[in-house]
Amino acid sequence: MGKVYLVGAGPGDVDLITVKGLKCIQEADVILYDRLINKELLTYAKPEADLIYCGKLPNYHAMIQDTINHFLVKYAKQGKVVTRLKGGDPFVFGRGAEEAEVLANHKISYEVVPGITSGIAAPAYAGIPVTHRELGSSFAIVTGHMRAGRDDSIHWESLAKGIDTLAIYMGVGNLPYICEQLTQHGRSANTPVALVHWGTTEAQHTITGTLSTIVEIANASEIQNPSMIIVGEVVKLREKIQWFEQKMMSETLMQEATF
Repeated sequence: MGKVYLVGAGPGDVDLITVKGLKCIQEADVILYDRLINKELLTYAKPEADLIYCGKLPNYHAMIQDTINHFLVKYAKQGKVVTRLKGGDPFVFGRGAEEAEVLANHKISYEVVPGITSGIAAPAYAGIPVTHRELGSSFAIVTGHMRAGRDDSIHWESLAKGIDTLAIYMGVGNLPYICEQLTQHGRSANTPVALVHWGTTEAQHTITGTLSTIVEIANASEIQNPSMIIVGEVVKLREKIQWFEQKMMSETLMQEATF
């Protein structure tokens, strides 16, 4: 039997992968990787390693989950070291737990290697802490990938009234519904909101507004996934500590001055 590593690749910045995660890439005979990982990470793989793309786009899957599970089992039973490389953290909306269950059912040795999740990293790179002594003492990670009236099992009232900061994944397409649910269940329409597009990467772009204005602002900006939605008073701190985008702007100006 081989072994499988379920590895979180982090949110996009190649330097944010863990040391253990990088070792798993370097040691792997087979790497099954997702769409949102930084492809630079694959350059650390052994030259002879098999690289298998498992990316998923909205409404289109390059490889269905059952096939991914089959490959994990197949290659491990061939005695190979398999690294399943996922964006962010494998247990945060990454279906890593489902893959771990399959491996356990087949009595295949595996380890879970946590990764930095976008719900914390993207706002941090946008100058937004998810907690703050005065502005936010509670924090929730929420899926935004729901369908109004059908499979929405989210406890909106609890989120609206009981949690200071919300980090909502995969929610741009449902932004109007999300804002509507939060305000209908008791959250102030003046609550600050930020959308962080391609957080931690050179393509990072952030817009801000409130629950009552962010939909119009997002439409005007034509912002798309992958984006994190951050809801809460902590968004106000971005005006003072938006370090990463200022750093990128300074580096661009320096490069232009050089030429």
